[in-house]
Amino acid sequence: MRILFLGDIVGHPGKQAVEQWLPKLIRHHQPDIVIANAENMAPNGRGITERMADVLFDLEVDILTMGNHVFDQRDALPFIAEDRRVVRPANFPDGAPGAGYTLCKAAGDQIAVINILGRAFMGDYDDPFRTLDRLLAEIGNTTRHIFVDVHAEATSEKAAIAHYLAGRVSAVVGTHTHVQTADDRILPGGTAFLSDVGMCGPYDAIIGFTKDLVIQRFLTQMPTRFEVPQTDLTQVHGVVIDTDSNGRAVKIERISITPDRPWSTFQ
Repeated sequence: MRILFLGDIVGHPGKQAVEQWLPKLIRHHQPDIVIANAENMAPNGRGITERMADVLFDLEVDILTMGNHVFDQRDALPFIAEDRRVVRPANFPDGAPGAGYTLCKAAGDQIAVINILGRAFMGDYDDPFRTLDRLLAEIGNTTRHIFVDVHAEATSEKAAIAHYLAGRVSAVVGTHTHVQTADDRILPGGTAFLSDVGMCGPYDAIIGFTKDLVIQRFLTQMPTRFEVPQTDLTQVHGVVIDTDSNGRAVKIERISITPDRPWSTFQ
């Protein structure tokens, strides 16, 4: 099975970047399933709406994972609660709308897609390790293909989760920090790992937000409302993972398309 995963889609520039590049990536890599993290897709970079999700589904994205901003757009709550193509973090407290994992058909088989939040520098969420244990027990023998999006701040926490799950899932990839790391590898037992996939959105920005506003926050330590710059200068980051019939990862390949690393350099 071949999995194509896109990192955090940020604002309108992220939507434009995905519209421009995803069809080309699908033709080039021929994935069996396309997954994307869309928790920053709203114009202000916080949350998602049903209309925005439909744009991605029309582009052949199969499953959307989310993160700590999943519920920031209140009109999206009924949609998140009902649409199993949207996977919110599984370790939100009981009563949160939506599901923490979903099953999807791909390559004549099934794949489970799980979303989990880290706790270091993030918030008071349920224990991601024990939540994942519970979900894997629930999935049981339904499928051996299991993809985990760890939406977390600390690289160490993402790596700890990956090693904790090594040999039990097909892939553990990180989102949230919006900067692609270069530690892609396959762990013992056939679990692909990448600390952070990166983002899809503005390139001339700081992790997707207007530079001057972010700098001002660091200079003054005063509350600052971050904004997503409206620009055509964009980037796309993702990862392609191949698994065998037993759900073990056999290959992981990073995708990075930026003005400095255009598509033509890796075709």
